[in-house]
Amino acid sequence: MDKATTEKLRLPELLAIGVGGMIGGGIFSVLGIAVGISGHAAPLAFLLGGLIALSAGYSYVKLALTFRSDGASFTYLERAFPNQLHVAGLMGWTVIVGYVGTLALYAFTFGAYGADLLGSPGDNTVRMTLSIGVLVFFMIVNLRGVRTSGVTEDMIVFTKVLLLGLFAAAGLRTISRDHLLPVFDHGTGSVFVAGATIFVAFEGFQLITNAVCETDKPKQNIPRGIYGSIIITTIIYLGVAIVAIGNLTASEIADAEEYVLAVAAKPSLGEAGQVLVGIAALLATSSAINATSFGSSRMMAEMATEKMMPRAFSFRDRRANVPWVAVMTMTAFGVVFTAFNSLDTIAAFSSLTFLIVSIGVSVANLRLRARTHSKAWLVVLGMTLMSATVVMLVIHLWDQKRTTLMWVLGIYAAVFITEYLFSQRRLVFKERQ
Repeated sequence: MDKATTEKLRLPELLAIGVGGMIGGGIFSVLGIAVGISGHAAPLAFLLGGLIALSAGYSYVKLALTFRSDGASFTYLERAFPNQLHVAGLMGWTVIVGYVGTLALYAFTFGAYGADLLGSPGDNTVRMTLSIGVLVFFMIVNLRGVRTSGVTEDMIVFTKVLLLGLFAAAGLRTISRDHLLPVFDHGTGSVFVAGATIFVAFEGFQLITNAVCETDKPKQNIPRGIYGSIIITTIIYLGVAIVAIGNLTASEIADAEEYVLAVAAKPSLGEAGQVLVGIAALLATSSAINATSFGSSRMMAEMATEKMMPRAFSFRDRRANVPWVAVMTMTAFGVVFTAFNSLDTIAAFSSLTFLIVSIGVSVANLRLRARTHSKAWLVVLGMTLMSATVVMLVIHLWDQKRTTLMWVLGIYAAVFITEYLFSQRRLVFKERQ
């Protein structure tokens, strides 16, 4: 077997990338947020998030197999709007900034659980030190190459799934019925708001499409990787959310929002359970950082090749074929974002961003359905569900967290202005040629 073959990602690596990306940004990071919004119905919010992810995943699968490129979302919009490259460029830049947000989310959560394990819960200095350290560590891992990244992902994901399974099995014995009922104690609409807010918990499946060019047998492994990782993750989220809510009161969850699962393990597993879940959280967020850095850097490199981003992002190491400038840039921005923002702001920004991007990808699939052979009614159904959740999330932020909404809109404005100025520079450059 030659080197080119051994460097290909197989189904286990793809599932690991998808599950790793989702769980790392999911149950550990946003369970406290989901409970704060939807109360006892938080498990249903995660189920809704899974359904939205599957509806979006349909378009990603169809487009990924038709247009095989590491550019993923950017490439799909570029093909759907060939005479309006500004649309593809703007969406591509938005996706990249969304990935910066998710890197920050994972790093923030890693630091929070790590600080709790070290006996310093809530200590921002310890949290920041750990957050920055894990980002730098996985930058080095990704710089070493595809196979190193994939094998690392396999080991981490397998271990954390086992630990979460143990937590769920043990926690079922100590669930209190009073903690679970009534289900809709915050109203039925809260499920949609919470589902939208925690959608970042499911965005990791998109990273699989960024690696389509490095996948073995993509026609069969890409669909299996995307659908399989979403289903596996949703089942894990449901079990863990039910156990956490069944073992803690709403006030206990709110007090430990950033490391809630560690506290939830105490009733059934004691202090050892807290350590166990803390280790699982560190593994989960670590693999999510690894997967996000891998996928987003390749998308940046593809956009740079298409002259939609600075050319330096396309530079690759000759030995490992890694877009090293892109990897290092993503890490640097991740460090800044996790150091200066709260968990609520990072989660809201990331979820809203990937909902909007998923809607854009679905629009692209609808326009290109003659080539992707997609079913229009499935695409439209998914778009309707995603659009409804976006509207409800914006209304919620306007009513309850207007400052967070202003921050999010400010980030979008900065992205739009930067992309516009870069595109104008590109046009001037072409004219001079």
